[in-house]
Amino acid sequence: MKRIKVIVEKHADGYVAYPLGLKGVVVGEGDTYEAALADVRSAIRFHIETFGKEVFEDDESPVLEVFVAEAGVSG
Repeated sequence: MKRIKVIVEKHADGYVAYPLGLKGVVVGEGDTYEAALADVRSAIRFHIETFGKEVFEDDESPVLEVFVAEAGVSG
């Protein structure tokens, strides 16, 4: 079993989840955190089954951690 880091965002109308370290676009959504995570897991499985092991980014630079930060910009 390969471990994949997933970002889950909370929005006013629900949750959006997407994996890190995969080539291509894979997104899940749901009304709850758990629903979005289940949806993205299903989407990841489908993506791998459809496109094969080539969807994984090179193992040379795997994502170890993810940080959320804010930056002020003028404009």
